[in-house]
Amino acid sequence: MAKGEGGEQYSNASLLSKPGTADGIKLAKNHEHRNRLSVCNKICYAIGGAPYQITGCALGFFLQIYLLDVAQLDPFYASIILFVGRAWDAVTDPTVGFLVSRSPWTRFGRMLPWILLSTPLAVLSYFLIWYVPVFDEGKVIWYLFWYCLFQSLQTCFHVPYSALTMFISSEQKERDSATAYRMTVEVLGTVLGTAIQGQIVGMANAPCLPGPGDILSELSNSSNSAGLDNTEPVISLEHTKAAYMISSGVICSIYILCALILFFGVREQKESCRPRSEPMGFFQGIKLVMGHGPYAKLVMVFLFTSLAFMLLEGNFALFCSSTLGFRNDFQNILLVIMLSATLAIPFWQWFLTRFGKKTAVYTGSLSVIPFMILVVCIESSLIVTYIVSFASGVGVAAAFLLPWSMLPDVVDDFQVQNPGSTGHEALFYSFYVFFTKFASGISLGISTLSLE
Repeated sequence: MAKGEGGEQYSNASLLSKPGTADGIKLAKNHEHRNRLSVCNKICYAIGGAPYQITGCALGFFLQIYLLDVAQLDPFYASIILFVGRAWDAVTDPTVGFLVSRSPWTRFGRMLPWILLSTPLAVLSYFLIWYVPVFDEGKVIWYLFWYCLFQSLQTCFHVPYSALTMFISSEQKERDSATAYRMTVEVLGTVLGTAIQGQIVGMANAPCLPGPGDILSELSNSSNSAGLDNTEPVISLEHTKAAYMISSGVICSIYILCALILFFGVREQKESCRPRSEPMGFFQGIKLVMGHGPYAKLVMVFLFTSLAFMLLEGNFALFCSSTLGFRNDFQNILLVIMLSATLAIPFWQWFLTRFGKKTAVYTGSLSVIPFMILVVCIESSLIVTYIVSFASGVGVAAAFLLPWSMLPDVVDDFQVQNPGSTGHEALFYSFYVFFTKFASGISLGISTLSLE
C-alpha cells in the first residue's frame, strides 16, 4: 500500500492525507461525519459489555462459596472445577479469535452474528451452573461440564464484542469515547451482578461453616427452646438453592436483553476494515501477534494488573465474611467498591485525555496499592472498611478502563507497520485476555485448595 488503498481507514490523524481542494475538504468532512458515533450508538455498544461482567462478577464472587456451601463439594474438587474452568476459558480465547478472524462477512457484519448465535446456549449453560442435581455421584462432572461450556460460549460472545471496537468507527477519538461508555456500563454490570446475586442470595444464606455469632445464637436457642418460641425464620438449604436459581434466572434475562440491544443498536462498518490478507495458520497468527513489541508489553501490563484484581475478587467475599466477621455486610461492601469505580470512570477518561494514557496507567495502578494493604491491616471496623472500599474503587476503575483504551492504538500501530497483513483484530483481542484468564485460574485454584 503506497499511500492509497486502505490508507484512509487508519484512525491516526497523521496518516490521513491533507486535502488541498474544496472537494477534498468536503470529502474528508463527510468521512469524519460517517465515523462519528451518536450517544445512542455508544450506549447500545456499551450495553453489550454488561453480560460478561454481570456473569463474571457473580461467578467470581459467589461460585466458590456456592460449590462449598450449597453444592457441598469437597474443597479439592471445588478447586479442580475452578482451575479447569478458568484454564479452559483461557484456551478458548485464542481459538475463538482465530475462528472469528477467518469467518466471512455477512449482511449483519462479521462480529455480530457470533454474538447473537452464542447467546441462547450461553444463557442455558449459565442457568444450569447454579442448579444442584439430585444425584451425588456425578456432581463434579455436572458442574465442570456446564462451567466449561458456559466459558466457551461466553468467549464466542466476548471476543467478537471486544474486537467490534475496531469496526464501529475508524476514528481514534470516537473509539476512545465508546470505550469509556463501555467501561462505565461494565462497572455498572459488576454492580448489578453483585446486587442481584448478593442481595437475593444474602436474604437466604445457609452457610455450612457457622460463624461465632451463629454458634452463640444456636446455643441460646437450644437452651431456651423448651419454654420460648423462636421468632426468627429458619432458612434451610433448599431456600438457599432456590435463591441461587432465582438470581441466575434474573441474570439470564438481562444477558438476553443486552445481547438484543447490542445486535439491533450497533452497525458494524464494513468500510472500516481494509481488504484482508491471505488466511494464516493458528500458530502463525500467534507468532504474528505476539511478535509485535508494543502489543507484547501491553499484554504483560494487563496480565499482572488483572491477576491482582482477579485474585482479590475471588477471595474478598470469604475475607469479609470469615476474617473481618462481616457475614451479613460483605455484599454491601462489594457494591460500594463497584459504585465508586463507576463514578471514577469519567475522571480517568478526563485524566488520560489531559495527561496521556501512560501517565494514567502509572497513576491508576499505583493508587490502589495502599488501599489493598490497608484493608488487610486495619482492625475489624465496618465504617473504616466502607471508606477504604470506596477509595479502592477508584483504582478498580483505572484497571477497567485504561488497558482496553490503549489496545486499539496498539492495533492501529500494527496496521501501520504491517500494511499488507490485515483482518487480525479478533486475534489481538483474544490473546489480550488469554494470559490473564489462565493465570487467574491458577490463582483461584490454589486459593480454594488452601481452604482444605
